[in-house]
Amino acid sequence: MNAKRGYVPEDEKNFSASALETMRTASRHIGYLINEGYDLKQASAFVGNHFLLSERQRLAIMRSLATKAQLKTRREKEKASGGEVWIDGFNTIITLEVMLSSSILFRGMDGTIRDLAALRGTYRIIPETEEAVGMLLDALGEIKAETVHILLDEPVSNSGRLKTLIAEAGEGRPFALDIRIHRDVDRELYGKENVVTSDSIILDHCKSWVNLAARCAEKHGVQPMQVWE
Repeated sequence: MNAKRGYVPEDEKNFSASALETMRTASRHIGYLINEGYDLKQASAFVGNHFLLSERQRLAIMRSLATKAQLKTRREKEKASGGEVWIDGFNTIITLEVMLSSSILFRGMDGTIRDLAALRGTYRIIPETEEAVGMLLDALGEIKAETVHILLDEPVSNSGRLKTLIAEAGEGRPFALDIRIHRDVDRELYGKENVVTSDSIILDHCKSWVNLAARCAEKHGVQPMQVWE
């Protein structure tokens, strides 16, 4: 059965043309507040209540916005390619699964592609998983990666099965592939070069990053939604 990763029936209403216009107005208000030093979650709650936004709409806005200081730093750290690459495994593969499921994707202000799929410690392989892994490995070849470290969260269910699937798909690729199940993936990626993720905290703590999911979306003609102006 196709699980359509990240799909919720109410999204047709949540992200209709008229809803997107309201969300862009709300995003402008939230953007002003966070650039004045307000906490993103609190600003989103305050403005979201005013515009009667749903939880999914608020989450989409929160995952899309960043302060001017964050955007400046992230742009300076973004790289087009790299020899040794570190990948936030579930974060990246789930986004590609969402893309292949034709579910909702958003383009963040920093250029990353983000989704609304909630992991929360549970994960299962779906029909799109194998293609998503193949897409990721193809993109790594295109950026001339030499050594690839893919980190999967230890507490998440089926991380072992996903590791096996990636290892089998990675055989014969033109780069060394290291797949690890790790207890604290976020902190392991802090300070690393050439990190592949859309996680805002990791982007702010890594030394440099590669926007691989956006490359995949562009190559496959996918146009993510934009909820900010």
